[in-house]
Parts: sequence; structure tokens; C-alpha cells
Amino acid sequence: MGTAAAGAVRPRPDPGLFGPDSVTWQLHSDPMMWIAGIRALYLQALHPRAVRGVLQNSDVRQDTWGRLRRTAGFVGTTSYGTTEAAERAGARVRRIHRRLTATDPATGERYGVDEPALLLWVHCAEIDSYLHVVRRSGVPLTDAQADAYVAEHRESARLVGLDPAAAPASTEELAAYFERVRPELACGPEARDIDAFLSRPPVHRALVPAREALWRRVASLAYQALPPYAHELYGRPAPGPETVTRRLLTAGNLLRCVPDQVRWQLPPKHILRATARLGPGTRPDPYTLHRTAAILDGPGRAAR
Repeated sequence: MGTAAAGAVRPRPDPGLFGPDSVTWQLHSDPMMWIAGIRALYLQALHPRAVRGVLQNSDVRQDTWGRLRRTAGFVGTTSYGTTEAAERAGARVRRIHRRLTATDPATGERYGVDEPALLLWVHCAEIDSYLHVVRRSGVPLTDAQADAYVAEHRESARLVGLDPAAAPASTEELAAYFERVRPELACGPEARDIDAFLSRPPVHRALVPAREALWRRVASLAYQALPPYAHELYGRPAPGPETVTRRLLTAGNLLRCVPDQVRWQLPPKHILRATARLGPGTRPDPYTLHRTAAILDGPGRAAR
């Protein structure tokens, strides 16, 4: 009996929804994800129906940091948590969304914030922002890996209540989605509110100098990384693409100088818990993607 017990095969640890072999596992460990998240908020605010659902159901102006932390917590849980934890987080989001409605002030129409079209907009703005900022700031991601990343996040779409088949499965499909939805975008009063508090969020008086010195630069860089049509809608110009790319590369290089083990100590420590669960060999690093480029793309495409 003792021998049988000793020889029993131990169950493999749960890798979660994506696991160490995914592009998501590597990409979401990059510190530029914070700037990407702010870009996503700027972009999401340009859909009038979607942004009303946020502002009419939460006091974002007074809880800026709380909202950013909750979003980061959801992304961290779904990226690095167990399958059970990710499913639980998705169920919680779906429960909350089912209860919430918003009203169009022009027509009086009342609608649910969990309309598939609105969920899809939020999903696509996030995935596009994460991919765009991290890639443009220097992570050597190939075209095939970028497509794989978009396809992987059909799982994220499912978690928030979308039919995964309705979500883009490649960068080409993602670009086509934005082309279709652009006529619905506008910079209304709600988007102006989002712009204002992202530029100057409320902080304790003692932190005002830090906000002016650091946060405004971060928010400005996130804004600059938006697509040109977003700058046109907001009515605020941005530097040329080459200048923005250079600034993103500089920011990425600076943030990546902070050791991973220091950055990952910040609560709730999703990555540290994941590597403790799965073993040190699963430690994420976006630059490992470069070493698998030839396998995914073939020699010609990998070189590009």
C-alpha cells in the first residue's frame, strides 16, 4: 500500500486559462501593460453608449485608482490564476453587468450595459491597446504571435459574457472590427470627463507634485499611443508616429530596468503565485517570444 501510494502520479498543477505556453502568459508580464490599460480607457470612452454605462453606474471620477486596480486584478487573475479563479472572476463580472443599465439622455432609451455590442467594444479596445503598446514599445512580437494573442483572448470575451465566435481571432479581424465601429464613435461629454480625470485624477494633496511630475506624463503617453482618429475625436493633437514610438521605446526600456521580482511583489502578486504553483521554469518573460519566432512564423516572417 505504501509503495502504491509512493508511486502514484501527482496531478499536474492547473495552468489556468492560458498557461505558460501562451503569448498572453509572456506578454501580460510586461510593465508597459499599465500604459496600455490607460490607452484602453481613453479608447473605450469614445463609444457613447459604452462610456455612459460606466459613468452612470460608478463614481469613476472619485474612484480612479480603485477602477484601475480592479481592472488590473481581473486581467491578472484571468492571465495567471487557476481556471477556477478565472471562471469565478468572469462570473462575478457577468453578475454585476446583468444588473446595470444606462440611459441615453437624448432619447430616454434605457439599455443594459451587457449588450453584446458594448461588451465587444470594451473587449476589443483592451486587447488592441495591450497588443499595440507592448509591441510598439519594443517587445519582439511576430505577426503570427500577435494573431495568436488576439485568438487567445476569445477566452476573455467568453468570460465577460460574449460568444467567443463573435470576437476577433486575428489582428486583421481586429482591424476590420474597428473600421466597422468607427462611425459610432464620438467625443461626447462623458468622454470629456474621462479625458479630464485621466489627465488629472483626484489625489491626496501630498501627492499632487507626484501626479504632475509622473502621472501626467504616463497619461499623456497613453493618449499619444491612440490611433489618429481618436486624436481627431478628442480634438487634441499628438506628436508624429515616429516621436510617439521613440517615447514608448524609452518608457519601455526604463520600466524594464526595474527587476521583475521587485515589480511582481506589488499586490496581489498574481505572477509570483503562478510561478510558485507551476514551477520556476514557467517564469514569464516577453523576450522569450523572440526565441520561438522561427517556430511560429518560419524563417522569412520571423526575421521581419
